[in-house]
Amino acid sequence: MTAVEPRTAGADPEPLDDLDHARRRRHVSMWVGGLTAALLVLLPVAVGLGPVAVAPGTVAGIVGHHLVGWPHDPTWSAAEDTIVWLVRVPRVLLGALVGAALAVGGVALQAMVRNVLADPHLLGVTSGASTGAAASILFGVGVGAGTAALTASAFIGALAATAVLFVVARQGGRITAIRLLLAGVTIGYVLSAATSFLIFASDSPEGARAVVFWLLGSLSSAQWPALVSTAPTVVAGLGVLLLMANRLDALAIGDDTARTLGVAPARLRAQALVVVALCVGAVVAVSGAIGFVGLVVPHVARLCVGGAHRRVIPVAALLGALFLLAADVVARTAFAPRELPLGIVTAVVGAPLLLLLVRRLQATP
Repeated sequence: MTAVEPRTAGADPEPLDDLDHARRRRHVSMWVGGLTAALLVLLPVAVGLGPVAVAPGTVAGIVGHHLVGWPHDPTWSAAEDTIVWLVRVPRVLLGALVGAALAVGGVALQAMVRNVLADPHLLGVTSGASTGAAASILFGVGVGAGTAALTASAFIGALAATAVLFVVARQGGRITAIRLLLAGVTIGYVLSAATSFLIFASDSPEGARAVVFWLLGSLSSAQWPALVSTAPTVVAGLGVLLLMANRLDALAIGDDTARTLGVAPARLRAQALVVVALCVGAVVAVSGAIGFVGLVVPHVARLCVGGAHRRVIPVAALLGALFLLAADVVARTAFAPRELPLGIVTAVVGAPLLLLLVRRLQATP
């Protein structure tokens, strides 16, 4: 019996024999292994780079000292210890989580709406988080103070946007691709207008600048508490989406095909929407709105390993983590000691790459 392999979201199925499967498995293993090795190399390199450079050996010593107590006698300064362990290590790890979550969220959303140009911004979740964050920064709305209040307000805004999306997109007990698409776009525009109004209504120029910087994305406020609170949601969400991979394959082909394979399209969309919203809401709450990762990375992942979601999801997660880590290094170092918003860097890299991918798609018969 042959297997069905969707090459892209919504593409026609392609049958593969056993030999093709063996070749594809080796091919995917090479990609996953290579990307994992690249990520393991980039993580310590990214920790060492910044306005204050730290040598790789010093980075390894500081991390080893905090994790396993070796070396026992520090040979580095207290300032280097603070920069590496309290600032850059949580920032780099959080950046990898954010990139992975946005990329896999884009993969799942493109399958849900059967549109290869969909990304997490389409859900309105990012706009909801932005509205909550703007309210917290400009008017002190939220429980707690400082970064905790900002994160909580952004996450609550993301969940509220998701709840509204369910109400608007669901009709007659069903959520269809076109209704989900239109509802997400509409809610996103409304919430973007609400965020702009909050900025207009505020009397704080500093607060307005902080909101604008946050809207463009940044990992500058990354700390261990933010990493600890975000990681379980992201890891669990990626695991659930990976378990949904075969059903997402069916959904990407079409609702009728999905039903013949025993998949309920409306129920699967609702389940996947909740998971994606939680993941995206969690990372947007700590990093701001970062564009192009969820739009471009899924396309690159499919070019690397084909369209089957059990292969695309892990590859997209690794590519997303690598992409955002590299972008964060550029953001920290390009105009040091000033820091660029991450959204500018991802747009500068992502927009030309997306144009190349579009030209490639147009050239494909």
